[in-house]
Amino acid sequence: MLSHIRHFLLGSPLPSEQLGENRIDKVRALASLSPDALASIAYANQEIYLGLLIAGAAGLSHAFNLALVITGLLAIVALSYRQTIAAYPSGGGSYTVARENLGDLPGLTAGAALLIAYLLNAAVSLTAGVAALASAFPALWEYRIGLSLGLLLIITLINLRGAREAGTVMVVPVYLFLAVYLGLIAWGIVVALRDGPGTFPPALSPSVAIAPVTLVLLLRTFASGATALTGVEAISNAVPVFKPPETRNAQRTMAVMALLMGVLFLGTVGLTQYFAVVAGREETILSALSRRLFDSGLLYYLIQAATLLVLVVAANTSFAGFPRLVSLMARDGFMPRQLRLLGDRLVFSNGIFLLALLSAALIILFQGDTHALIPLFAVGAFLTFTLSQIGMVVHWWRERGPRWKSKALMNGLGALATGIALLVISIGRFTAGAWIVLLLIPLLVWLFRSINNHYREVGRQLRLVEGTQHFVATRHPRIVMPVAGVHRGVIEALNYARSIADDVTAVYVELEPGSGETMRTRWEQQGMESFAKLVTVPSPYRSLIGPFLDCVDRLDAESADGWPVTVLIPEFVPARWWHFLLHNQTALPLKWALLYRRHRHGKSRAVIDVPFYLER
Repeated sequence: MLSHIRHFLLGSPLPSEQLGENRIDKVRALASLSPDALASIAYANQEIYLGLLIAGAAGLSHAFNLALVITGLLAIVALSYRQTIAAYPSGGGSYTVARENLGDLPGLTAGAALLIAYLLNAAVSLTAGVAALASAFPALWEYRIGLSLGLLLIITLINLRGAREAGTVMVVPVYLFLAVYLGLIAWGIVVALRDGPGTFPPALSPSVAIAPVTLVLLLRTFASGATALTGVEAISNAVPVFKPPETRNAQRTMAVMALLMGVLFLGTVGLTQYFAVVAGREETILSALSRRLFDSGLLYYLIQAATLLVLVVAANTSFAGFPRLVSLMARDGFMPRQLRLLGDRLVFSNGIFLLALLSAALIILFQGDTHALIPLFAVGAFLTFTLSQIGMVVHWWRERGPRWKSKALMNGLGALATGIALLVISIGRFTAGAWIVLLLIPLLVWLFRSINNHYREVGRQLRLVEGTQHFVATRHPRIVMPVAGVHRGVIEALNYARSIADDVTAVYVELEPGSGETMRTRWEQQGMESFAKLVTVPSPYRSLIGPFLDCVDRLDAESADGWPVTVLIPEFVPARWWHFLLHNQTALPLKWALLYRRHRHGKSRAVIDVPFYLER
């Protein structure tokens, strides 16, 4: 039944031969990999508005200037990443570039920062989408956490079905969003030419402003608004998912994404400032702009629906990039190897599950509040930008191919611009939450190094030594078998034990006083004493595992050759999954206890499981 449900939700398994067939074209790629960058206007505009609002009308009058600076930074970053795509068509983005050109430590730092950025993007996009919905329907504000988690579940299931299906599902919301907002900007220009500029309400006059316009205020607001650039790197990370020619298709998609992003960002911020739009207490600034242009009619609700949908699928940028990045890091030995493997739908299922779990934890921890998550957001993204661009400068310097100086200059400019922005963001948003990311990144790097050291040590211990005799003469094992009664499962296990060994000992742990004598009587009545001697072990504290392990240790000590006994565990398997709830299932904890209990001489103990399958 569970298998049928799984196939219904996720689809049937796909053969490895179809891996190439699951690549996506430019239309699907733009929808799958760029919604984070495109939809960032929803929260970047909001942060610029909230950051300047405390300075009243004087502060809000600087919104468009800040948007111009951020858009210029976007152009530099996009041009830089076009070069990264050409130099690294295998994907990997900042992690690969930094590690190959700057070393393990910068590479792991970039990897940690990028993983945090992907994680925060998923949480921020979903909570911002719910905020857009709640702006249209204020009664939903108190249900933000549940709605965000529900949307997270939907996007997770879509991505588990496969890259092609995820890209296809994203097409409609992304292109609807583009059509709606490009139309909003066009209509806004018409209204601006017809009606002229708006004026801010008296409540925002300089005389009643909470704070003056200062350089610190502008830098802090820039730090929040720079979240508009998050997601720009996603295309360079996922070049292999494009159809051939991968590099050219990825570069063109990057250019289109940057152009659309600049138009949307400048257009919406410019109209908001021109019309002197002010949002209500439980409303986003884009919602207020839409009301200003379309009142509260059908077009307004269409815009809010499009905003919700694109922010939901914006999380798909993380679901496309995060699993691929952790797979690359697992391949290099810096993350658990389970994250390296493709699932049966030709996607990195374990990485998708990990991202969904961590995103859900963030949404719950921060109570579904986008504004609380934003200060953590931009630090990781700009750190990856900076390390990637520095790595590209080193790459061009080492390669010294055609026009390498101009390429290095372009990436150097990108490194300088993003590095300055990183410094501003780290200082400006430090007390607001950026310190958490600055602390978390070194901890993650330490974790990655620890995982890598573990794998290296395991490899050292498993490595064969040349010239050493690794095989020993065949010896007959001594079998120890825990028994809880006399039944068919025990008989089958005993028959198997006698087929591989002559020395078999059955151990009965006496959980109830006097039950050992009853067990011995039944054992002898069935004539089993001639096949295996029975040892009863008292358990005054009614524990099974401890007394059994003590008995095994005693039998080990009695061994003439020093070899540990082999433990054979009879286990019956119920016919239905819920039947497991009706039985003690002591076999599993016993196997784990034996697995992690080392023999005193360091020799390996064999543990054999003999299942007995129950009928329905």
